[in-house]
Amino acid sequence: MSDKHAAPPSNGPKRDHFDGLVAFATLAETRNFRAAARRLGISPSALSQIIRLLEARVGAPLLARTTRQVGLTQAGEAFLAGVRPAIANVETALTQVTTLGSNVTGLLRLNVPRAASGMLFTQLLQEFLGAHPGLEVELFASDSFDNVLADGFDAGVRLGETLDPDMVAVPITPPFAFAVYGSPGYLQRNGRPLDPADLAGHRCIRFRSSDGRIYRWQFVRDGRMFEMDVTGGLIVNDSAANLMAAEAGEGLAYAASPLAQVQVEEGRLEPVLTAFTPVTPGLFLYYPGRTQALPRLTALVEFLRQKFRQRAAVMPPSTKTAEPVR
Repeated sequence: MSDKHAAPPSNGPKRDHFDGLVAFATLAETRNFRAAARRLGISPSALSQIIRLLEARVGAPLLARTTRQVGLTQAGEAFLAGVRPAIANVETALTQVTTLGSNVTGLLRLNVPRAASGMLFTQLLQEFLGAHPGLEVELFASDSFDNVLADGFDAGVRLGETLDPDMVAVPITPPFAFAVYGSPGYLQRNGRPLDPADLAGHRCIRFRSSDGRIYRWQFVRDGRMFEMDVTGGLIVNDSAANLMAAEAGEGLAYAASPLAQVQVEEGRLEPVLTAFTPVTPGLFLYYPGRTQALPRLTALVEFLRQKFRQRAAVMPPSTKTAEPVR
């Protein structure tokens, strides 16, 4: 029987097309080939090839490349606005179908930063556990940069810029800033610093990490990141205590913006030196790419990817980047 009327295989081309859309949307958000490739779990050269094929299919250049950053052309902006909601819908449908009838059980051990443990549970893990009643999750709060996977954990959560390039990295949060905060009373009494150099005349609340080091405050000037030591009468090793002390007027605190969001919205803290604020790529779940992930870890990865796509569908791409001083 002739097969001239048979439908051509569809899985390959359609899969490639969809992957191209996801790659394009991720690159549009990060504005950086290396960062986007890390999120997608592919090499920068493979990502570049995917984008070239997509531009060939669209018939127009979508990206405007410079030596340090990737921007969107007018066609790219219009294309992104159209495909972003569709990507989120398809990701949701795929996750729902692939998890139907799944029976994810066992103990999933995660090593997470102390400051992020509460947020991870209330915003993500509570819903994930509700979808998998046979699963147990252990959250071990630690700020250590030791090899957490060698200590028996299935995965870790850390800031994107601290991860080993050999790890598979799954985005949990969008990029966010690190900023300096002070109480209205403190700023009224002592004035607002206008430049990082002004911190020499202020009491600063210092933070000691779990490895014993005092954290150096980071800032950005002219697109370049730099670090500086600060002085003050109080040293803490807890993020909540850091902000509580600032709120009490003890001095200025340096913290991730999501941790201070409520205090800022309620007027209890005010950000300063915002013109020098650095932005981190955000928090990532990471695990070794060379090993086969356990079903319970795979379920968490798919859940996090779905959540991130949903947020990306309504969130404008980040455009603020900084090159660290080497």
